[in-house]
Amino acid sequence: MITYAQQNSEEQTDAPPQAVDDHIAPAPRVSVQAFCETVETAAAVQSAGEDRRLAKAHLKIQMGGMAAAIEAYRSAPTPNVIILETEGRSDILAGLDQLATVCDAGTRVVVIGRVNDVTLYRELVRRGVSDYVIAPAHAIDVVRAVCNLFSAPEAKAVGRVVAIVGAKGGVGASTIAHNVAWAIARDLALDSVVADLDLAFGTAGLNYNQDPAQGIADAVFSPDRVDTAFVDRLLSKCTDHLSLLAAPATLDKVYDFGAEAFDAIFDTLRTTMPCIVLDVPHQWSGWTKRALIAADDILIVAAPDLANLRNAKNMFDLLKASRPNDRAPLYCLNQVGVPKRPEIAAGEFAKAIESQPIAAIPFDPQIFGSAANNGQMIAEISANHRAVEMFLQMAQRLTGRGETKKPRGSFLSPLLEKLRSK
Repeated sequence: MITYAQQNSEEQTDAPPQAVDDHIAPAPRVSVQAFCETVETAAAVQSAGEDRRLAKAHLKIQMGGMAAAIEAYRSAPTPNVIILETEGRSDILAGLDQLATVCDAGTRVVVIGRVNDVTLYRELVRRGVSDYVIAPAHAIDVVRAVCNLFSAPEAKAVGRVVAIVGAKGGVGASTIAHNVAWAIARDLALDSVVADLDLAFGTAGLNYNQDPAQGIADAVFSPDRVDTAFVDRLLSKCTDHLSLLAAPATLDKVYDFGAEAFDAIFDTLRTTMPCIVLDVPHQWSGWTKRALIAADDILIVAAPDLANLRNAKNMFDLLKASRPNDRAPLYCLNQVGVPKRPEIAAGEFAKAIESQPIAAIPFDPQIFGSAANNGQMIAEISANHRAVEMFLQMAQRLTGRGETKKPRGSFLSPLLEKLRSK
């Protein structure tokens, strides 16, 4: 008999579900094969395969449903995960019984069906089906079903990655990243780490008044050594809830990296920290693009001028298209109100990007300059400054702590209630 994982259940609706409130851990490097009955489900599975959380998974799609799966595995080994679409009721159970005779132990099965019935659910559980998704299935349903197979209930929650990047150099993205991370740690009491990815010119060490002997360069140049213990030794403690993975900010090396250079570091940080704030430098390379697309939430920082508007819109559109099942990137305006400088109004930004900025931080060179020179955060210099409240609001938006969320039920909740009552 096939050995399956624990049943996972999530809410299903007729409309395409939103993943804004979802925090789904990425799937590991696994093989997934889907056998679909309808082109609509095949398209949803194909779209799911393009989601950032299944970037490491190898997905193959075939038509033919249960019969095609049984025939395929008579002479071939089964993958880590099989996704099966079934049209009727009787063929589900009979087909699973046949599939068990040709399926390798350890394979996990996700069934997509149109029958929502407690008796069928009982039988699926009895046969060890990992997840049952009510059709029509959307891409995020498939992503959630596959990813949650590898997220043990007793495991520590995977950390949330927040990427902050400037639309143009010199717009203060690093300053905002460091102050937002400070607010996440101090005001939200969420254990966080700031990863300064600008290895040559990073300022996180200066802004937090830290001068660690080791940092992120030690990890990226020694990928074989990266594990939880190694990364923990590289972290510099800033406050009770905030740590720093500092950049060396030296020019004795050339920092050219492949697209996957930081993957091991981010994956390790996810297992130990509830929140990871990435201070992404203003450059466009394989690894910066990958870091942004793979983040759970993105904040673009822009100054109110034409070049920033163009760059912010380009980044916003690309990231939104690359992350169809995620919340759209957020953006804020910084250095607003420079004397005698012509500026583009926030309304014009919103019209071009088709989204409102989450904050417009006023230009205040005295406060921000003093904080930078003293290695302090804005809240330490002036607790009542307008920007301090804005940093907190951005921290809440980026971590989901400041939004009112409706309680989520399971799509199998009605069935479970029936089971409990019997």
